[in-house]
Amino acid sequence: MRIAVFTLFPEAVTSYCAASILGRAQESGALGVDVHDLRQGSVDARRTVDDSPFGGGPGMVLMPEPVFRCVEAVEAAGNLPRPLLLLAPGGRPFSQSVAAELAALPGGFSLLCGRYEGVDQRVSDHLVDGELSVGDFVLAGGELGALVVIETVARLLPEVLGNEDSALDESFSAGLLEYPQYTRPAEFRGWEVPGVLRSGDHGAVAAWRHLQSLLRTAARRPDLLERLRREGGLRDDDVRSLAAHGYDDPSGTEPV
Repeated sequence: MRIAVFTLFPEAVTSYCAASILGRAQESGALGVDVHDLRQGSVDARRTVDDSPFGGGPGMVLMPEPVFRCVEAVEAAGNLPRPLLLLAPGGRPFSQSVAAELAALPGGFSLLCGRYEGVDQRVSDHLVDGELSVGDFVLAGGELGALVVIETVARLLPEVLGNEDSALDESFSAGLLEYPQYTRPAEFRGWEVPGVLRSGDHGAVAAWRHLQSLLRTAARRPDLLERLRREGGLRDDDVRSLAAHGYDDPSGTEPV
C-alpha cells in the first residue's frame, strides 16, 4: 500500500509514521508513506504558499499554483497514487467502512492537507478526486486528519498487525462498540475480572463479549444501533437480549 501525503509540515507526518505500528509496517514493506512538502511548488525566494482571500476576511488561503505544481510534479514522476483526497471539513465523513474501502485500493491513495483558512476552491474543483473529513470540528491543518486516515487504513492491511483478527474484533468493525477488555491480575483493589472470561469456555466468552458490545453500544452510541437496525444488521436474538436488559427499542436511548 502506497500513500502519498502533501503537507506544509512534512516532519509532523514523517515522525509519527516512523513510530510504532506504522514504522514497523514501513520497515516490513507492507506500507509506504511518501511525504511531499507543498512549499516545493512555490517559485519565489520566500517559498510563499498562501495569500489573503478575495472578498476580504480573516486569515490566509493556500494558493492554487504551488499546490498544483507540487502534485503535478509528483504525478509526472509516476509517484502519485490516485485517488487524491483533500482533508476538509465538508468532505465525506471518514469511518471504519471508508477505511476498508481505501485499504482495498490496489494502488494506494494520496492525501492533501489543508491549512490556514482553507485551500483555493480550484484545487478542490480541478485537482483532487474527493474530500474527507475526520469529524465535525476544526483543526489548524489537515496533518492530524491525514494521520488518522493513514493509521486506520494501515491497521486493516495484511501483516501490519501482529494478530490480523485484532482489526476484525474492534469497535465499529461490526457496527458495534468493542466489549470491555481485562488482563491480569484477576483481582485488583477488590474489583474482579468477570468469571466467564476465566472459564476457558470459548463459546460462553464469545456470547458474553457480544452481549457486552450490544449493551455498551445501546448505552453510549444508540445511533450505531439505529443504523444497524435500518441496515438489517440486528439479529432477532440481539433485539431480545437488549429487551431483556431494559432496551425495548433497538435504537437505544435509555433503559426502560
